Amino acid sequence: MCAAFVLALTVAAGLSRTTVEQETITAIQVHGNTITSDDEIRRLAGIDIGARVTETTLAEVAARLRATKRFENVEVLKRFASIADASQVLIVIIVDEGAVHIERSGDPDRPARVVRSRRLGLMFLPLLGREDGYGITYGVRLARPDIAGRQIRLSFPLTWGGEKKAGIELDKAVAHKSVDRIMAGGSVSRRTNPFYDQDDDRARVWVRAERAIASSLKAGATGGWQRVSFFDVQDRFAQAGFDIAFDTRIDPALPRNAVYVRAAVDRLTVQHGVTRSDIDARGYVGLLGQTVLALRVLRQDSNKPLPPYLKPLLGGMSNLRGFASGTAAGDTLMALSAEAIVPLTSPLDVGKMGVSVFTDAGTTCDKGARLTDQTLKRGYGGSLWFAAAFLRLNIAVAHGRGSTTRIHVGGSVSF
Repeated sequence: MCAAFVLALTVAAGLSRTTVEQETITAIQVHGNTITSDDEIRRLAGIDIGARVTETTLAEVAARLRATKRFENVEVLKRFASIADASQVLIVIIVDEGAVHIERSGDPDRPARVVRSRRLGLMFLPLLGREDGYGITYGVRLARPDIAGRQIRLSFPLTWGGEKKAGIELDKAVAHKSVDRIMAGGSVSRRTNPFYDQDDDRARVWVRAERAIASSLKAGATGGWQRVSFFDVQDRFAQAGFDIAFDTRIDPALPRNAVYVRAAVDRLTVQHGVTRSDIDARGYVGLLGQTVLALRVLRQDSNKPLPPYLKPLLGGMSNLRGFASGTAAGDTLMALSAEAIVPLTSPLDVGKMGVSVFTDAGTTCDKGARLTDQTLKRGYGGSLWFAAAFLRLNIAVAHGRGSTTRIHVGGSVSF
């Protein structure tokens, strides 16, 4: 019996060795982002059909491909080619050449060759927009995607006109972490404050993190530092803030039966510490046909008097049509609006156009004064608007009670 047991173990060991020895490559597949021929990649990999597969084969093939320095990413996988016969192995090679271009080699046998691009690979995105009270801003954003890995974009916004700005921004999407997105940047900018008619010069560095708590709920935190030059004032201060937004709008350009509420609070070290708050609440109710009734309440406040360059401004397309942007400035701002939006195009059209009628009201006050004691400024009017994939334009004609009739134009082009 003992001899039979030893014989059985010997046979089993022999069968095991035979199985390992018979594990051979029956096919080689090449996948990935590459314009190098499959035959060339197989040659660089140093394997052929019929070769024996060992424990180190996959690592050796990957090392040979990486040693060529022609690929940004290399992955080599082993798959069984047959359910019935486990000795038949399929080798899958996945490579990514990244950005490449084709060069003429002068060799008649190989007249062209693939060379990895060493250029910066910058993308150029035009910037064009008009903000009521500041005029037209135009420029370009230079961007480099995947600068230091996947989902990382480095960009350089450069604008002139209403806002003169030069900056650098880093944007990274984060998966399966406590935050979904991280952004950071720095900039120098200048634009003219329409209330004081004075240039506001700023240098700023900042960092921000965002997280989607639910499908309609997003929270964010921002920290930064600013240097401001305004009139004869030269201020430097740090800033830290938190904001949360609840947004059920499917199409922000033309929402229906939806709400948008954003609340923010931030702390600034200017003037021995100031806390600002901002609440923007909007509701959209569908009426007859495509008509939508839009309601809005906006309140911006602070716990102490703000320096002039931080005071919220009343007037213009942003909160009080019928009055010029920068009609008033104060530590506290309150604005209300009601608007009937009537689309003139089909909901299935890519570009949407329509008209609206509206009424706005708003006021400001400084610390020490009561908001309820202030007189509301009121404006009435109508607008023509257009929204497409990358273009938004709004032209409003409004009359301010006790003021004049004004034309407000706002819009942007984004890609």
